[in-house]
Amino acid sequence: MSVKQISVFLENKPGALADMTRVLAENNIDMRAFSLAETSDFGIARVIVDDLYKTTTVLKDAGFIHTVSSVLAVAIPDVPGGLSQVLAVLNEGEVNIEYMYAFLGGKKNSAYMIFKVTGHHRAAALLTEKGFRMVDQDELSEL
Repeated sequence: MSVKQISVFLENKPGALADMTRVLAENNIDMRAFSLAETSDFGIARVIVDDLYKTTTVLKDAGFIHTVSSVLAVAIPDVPGGLSQVLAVLNEGEVNIEYMYAFLGGKKNSAYMIFKVTGHHRAAALLTEKGFRMVDQDELSEL
């Protein structure tokens, strides 16, 4: 089970991120999760949204270069050590994590992690086997 993430390439200059988020806001697109990575020349805004198709269309029409990729979304207990438990399973299964980011959901005592990993089907199976719940695109859209 995977979730679709949009990576938007932004020039590293004042206003670039504001322009992207303004376009999303003007089109009533709700971001469910967000991460920003940068270098001296450009940034990558990684976003999970409530409407993937509409968002990619809006970004394209506004001239933003972007890609769509599959990531894992995992519900974890929002308690000390919750993330450590997930990472232990991935480590034990020798799953390489390329990057990850977290966000809180609408449910009390729940947190969500987004993982970009090598072999995400295998990683999802390992986590499910250990009792962690994978979250799908529809559930994230409803948060």
